[in-house]
Amino acid sequence: MSDRSSRPVVLVLSLGGTIAMTRIPGEGGAVPRLTAADLLGAVPDIGRFADLVAEDVSRLPGASLPVETVVEVAGRIRAAESEGVAGVVITQGTDTLEETAWLLDLLYGGPLPVVLTGAMRNPSLPGADGPANLLAAVQTAAAPGLRGVGAVVVFADEIHTARRVRKIHSSSVAAFASPGAGPVGHIVEGAPRLFTTPPRTPAVPTPAGTGTGVRVEVVTAALGSTGVLLEGLEERVDGLVVAAFGAGHVPADWVPQLERITGRIPVVLASRTGSGSTLSGTYAFPGSESDLLARGLIGAGTLDPLKARLLLLALLAGGADRAGVAGAFPRYR
Repeated sequence: MSDRSSRPVVLVLSLGGTIAMTRIPGEGGAVPRLTAADLLGAVPDIGRFADLVAEDVSRLPGASLPVETVVEVAGRIRAAESEGVAGVVITQGTDTLEETAWLLDLLYGGPLPVVLTGAMRNPSLPGADGPANLLAAVQTAAAPGLRGVGAVVVFADEIHTARRVRKIHSSSVAAFASPGAGPVGHIVEGAPRLFTTPPRTPAVPTPAGTGTGVRVEVVTAALGSTGVLLEGLEERVDGLVVAAFGAGHVPADWVPQLERITGRIPVVLASRTGSGSTLSGTYAFPGSESDLLARGLIGAGTLDPLKARLLLLALLAGGADRAGVAGAFPRYR
């Protein structure tokens, strides 16, 4: 073991989630209670790999995590650069972990490794996976080879890029995957091994302060949907993502409403399938991808609806107009 002064410093930020939950007898299910220091204290010998700095940001379930907190975390990561920190680990609820990772990838363009992890089984359950995931995340954040890669998710000893990762199972400890791509690396004998170096996501301007003030929602196309949720939507939101069928299709009844909305706010067309890309000129029926793009919708390419929403939100919060949004999306596909 090397001298302590020569070891990397890893900042561990706790946001809550299952990894920080406990269940007290007689009080029902588990709720977030544990601190960042508590989480580190539950992992034997985790201090062998780095000098650890524990900070608590929030104690919320992933489903209640606000965008403003993620913006705050991005600012904390930028500040950590000047503090001699080698990498940052963020623990949070898995419900929104893939979204936090992607938004941080968009907002933070610096060199520090940013590693997100969590747990599917809370510490009071047999086989709790939080300690192993946290250890792997610290090992990854401390590794020089992860500098410049951007935000990644480390879960079940796999390393996934923020751009590709998705939660694909509601309860399995192997809940995360990267459809169409797979993990970019694994943790082997306590060290991260990358199979490939993924291209870095371009950073977007950071929203002023800790709040975005921007409202972007997702509306999903479904069999027989009348599009009633689209009525008057342009008066209530600043941007819209359509989670469309297949390669970018919606019911024909939706077309007039979407054309009206896109005249007022940016509307992004994404595929609800979760893998593959929206197309641009294969089909030509009313409500097809070519029809919708001709009416002013913006193609999301391979970005799924959740990630397209966060990119649109970040662009609008950074001051982009519709032309700016349309010009930016192709860089993130």
